[in-house]
Amino acid sequence: MVRAFCRMRWLTLPYPHRGDRVTQVAHEQPQMIITGERTVPGIWHENYWFRRHEAVYLALAPLVRAQRILEAGCGEGYGAQLLAKEGADVSALDYDDYAATHVRTAYPEVRVVRGNLVQLPFAQQSFDVVVSLQTIEHLWDQDAFVADCMRVLRPGGMLAVSTPNRLTFPPGNIYHPKELSPGELRELIGSHGAVTTMMGLSHGPRITAWEAGHGSIVDAQIASKVEDWPTETKKIVRSVGADDFDLSATNLDDCLDVIVFAQPTRRSSNDSMILLTSR
Repeated sequence: MVRAFCRMRWLTLPYPHRGDRVTQVAHEQPQMIITGERTVPGIWHENYWFRRHEAVYLALAPLVRAQRILEAGCGEGYGAQLLAKEGADVSALDYDDYAATHVRTAYPEVRVVRGNLVQLPFAQQSFDVVVSLQTIEHLWDQDAFVADCMRVLRPGGMLAVSTPNRLTFPPGNIYHPKELSPGELRELIGSHGAVTTMMGLSHGPRITAWEAGHGSIVDAQIASKVEDWPTETKKIVRSVGADDFDLSATNLDDCLDVIVFAQPTRRSSNDSMILLTSR
């Protein structure tokens, strides 16, 4: 099950598939080109990956209402838009000019900034929450990224980071300089802040039951070109919803994606770490 090859393979497919929209997409909007590493909503054969990411945004939404949020690495922008609709004040940042331009066009209510993720163009303590989902594995300097995320958080703020579990996929994805295990992600985040919660995303009962009869849903998608997928594969991919994924604090080693929540800390004169809490 090599995600690197399965995601890159879709680059060779005819584009766009505008006649194959997922039914949940409610309105027409500019659609980004699939790169193999940027998840795009509204394309039926991308639906599994989109819903897998959307599940985490939906879990975050109730926690960040009325908060000032930075999404560091916003990609297509659907996540920033989802959080903004829940009442958050969202600034979306991406280094890719194409992505930033798309977000401005597709989601005009989202504030967009193009910038470097390891040198965030924001003042210290600018945000209540920093969200960065499925981004850290793309960065060469992960340590500098986490440090700067903590820098722009206010006292008592929250950092939420997700990444594919390194143990879930074999090595070989050239777009991921370093994938992380749950323990490695905890150590990385914990070296700059106080980890408060760790969760893992896994398949829920419906996908698990499908896999019992058909094998891995990821393998089923990469076994052949989209137009040659078996009917049952097409059906399950089209029908996957965010509620087909479970988030749990148990069995982290076996999860698909790891999510870490942390708070900023400061160093005292004797270099010990002190948790900053809101007053």
